[in-house]
Amino acid sequence: MTGSQLSVRVILSLAALFVIALPARAGEWTFNGVERVVAISDIHGAYGAMVRTLQSARVLDEALSWSGGQTHLVIVGDILDRGPDSRDAMDLLMRLEDEALTAGGRVHVLIGNHEVMNLIGDLRYVSEQEYAAFAADESEEERERWFKAYSRNRAGDDEPIAEHRRAFDEKSPPGFFAHRNAFASEGRYGRWLLSKSIMIVIDGTAFVHGGISTLVGEIGLQGVNETLHDKVAVYVSQVETLVEAGILLPTDRFRDLPALLDGLTTAPDGDAAIVAAVNYLNESEVYAEHGPFWYRGNVACSELIEADRLQVSLQAIGARRVVIGHTPTPGRRVLERLGGRVFEVDTGMLNSYYDGHGNALVITGDDVSVISENGENWPAPTAHPRDVGNRPVGLDTAALEALLANGKALPIGFDAAGRQLVSILNGENVVNAVFSKRTRRNFYPEVAAYRVDLLLRLGMVPVSVKREFKGVDGSLQFLPAGTIDEAKRRETGVEASCPLADQWGAMLVFDALIYNEARFATTISYDRSTISLILAGHSKTFATSKSRPRQLDDVTLDVGAAWQEALSSMTDQLLKEQLGDVLDKRRLRALGVRRDALLSIHP
Repeated sequence: MTGSQLSVRVILSLAALFVIALPARAGEWTFNGVERVVAISDIHGAYGAMVRTLQSARVLDEALSWSGGQTHLVIVGDILDRGPDSRDAMDLLMRLEDEALTAGGRVHVLIGNHEVMNLIGDLRYVSEQEYAAFAADESEEERERWFKAYSRNRAGDDEPIAEHRRAFDEKSPPGFFAHRNAFASEGRYGRWLLSKSIMIVIDGTAFVHGGISTLVGEIGLQGVNETLHDKVAVYVSQVETLVEAGILLPTDRFRDLPALLDGLTTAPDGDAAIVAAVNYLNESEVYAEHGPFWYRGNVACSELIEADRLQVSLQAIGARRVVIGHTPTPGRRVLERLGGRVFEVDTGMLNSYYDGHGNALVITGDDVSVISENGENWPAPTAHPRDVGNRPVGLDTAALEALLANGKALPIGFDAAGRQLVSILNGENVVNAVFSKRTRRNFYPEVAAYRVDLLLRLGMVPVSVKREFKGVDGSLQFLPAGTIDEAKRRETGVEASCPLADQWGAMLVFDALIYNEARFATTISYDRSTISLILAGHSKTFATSKSRPRQLDDVTLDVGAAWQEALSSMTDQLLKEQLGDVLDKRRLRALGVRRDALLSIHP
């Protein structure tokens, strides 16, 4: 096929695409006057758990028919991948859409990152059972046709044809090509998903898979559901055109496409434009950590970091709160945080992978409740726990404090940094901790730093308590497992769930408040899985100086509205009550002066 022929095909395919694949327009993004809303998320092929959850929420009857009347059911993304029965889940939801509409209700299926991945051919998480569900739709003739094309592409590698066949079958198990056809822009599931929105707002509550970042505030509800959505739709069409032209194969892996297409970027005609568009997807908001499919900051960022920008973005889309999935919740319960402005509903429905179960968030007027797949009810979502550092399951902040204060303490020794390590156990749990002996009367800096963190709701300092060890007065600070240092973080290249620049900015304000003269690479670490900051090493803090530490003299500190509110709540009386046993009067007075200095920095 010539470049000009390819250009014509591109134009025709895109023209058809914009007729059939765009989501419902603005009137279908905002809904008002809805009496009851039920929201679930992250089904991941757990069809049975999904059915039980919808039945418990009274939107599905025993015959698997719609029973929700005028209820609006919201699927907050990620029907697909990992689990065995994604196809069954989609088929049921497709039928329920029509049944709900007839009854005066609605079923809103929102696109999550795994829907996007299946549409664009990023198949890293498709299970063998998901492919197998399409095996009966796949002919031997089609498999053989694609095998011949695959083998031709490897003709120069000198491998025997049997090796080609083995690699081909590994890349494309039975059902693979029928699966790809079904998720094509004209396929049954591809066409259906490409008609869905990314975000909706119902009576002031937004629903989106990953989260609401500043990008959402910048481009608004229309930008998310048109501009960003169209990038996905166009990409699907572009790749299909390249496959039809023989430039790509369905078996080509998504992550390999830029390298495979690199030689075509200088093509003289339409080839270069289409290839550039395909390559661009990897750099766009579709796959960006700050995009609505992938963003985790609503969950992972400290409230001091996230509150202000979330509020701005919510106002931009006409919402007062948001319901999100994407990030499995601690304890696998529906949670709320940021003063009820964020509800987290990914409770790990696919039990075999996430060790969770189905839960539905139910909104009826001003009431918000939760019902599980086994029929248990909670009058409200649970508050998101403070979880600085990886610890044994079920060990919340209060329980961890009690363990450190009262558990049996056994010496471990000293680490390379000279810290004295101690093992603390109580028969149920075992954790490690760092013991710091008291060096001055009524001065426990690690405990003071922890308590200031609690007052601010910063969420960066590990649990710390006063404790004697071997007859020496001092403190114990929880030492989380699974951490990495700054050098290791730079090596790994893993993205932080909360932007690092924001975490570091919050750390600097905290250090100015507590007068930390010694924030080095050795006094910070990161949770390996989320790259969340963990701050320790506070021996040189809480000086009687009323200014900033010298290293922060010329640093611009971001003290936004959330910081202003948190600092204002730390009255002199509250500081005396909460810190009087770990800081003397002079240090408390100096802390108050530094607080006031930070309050004078206007956002």
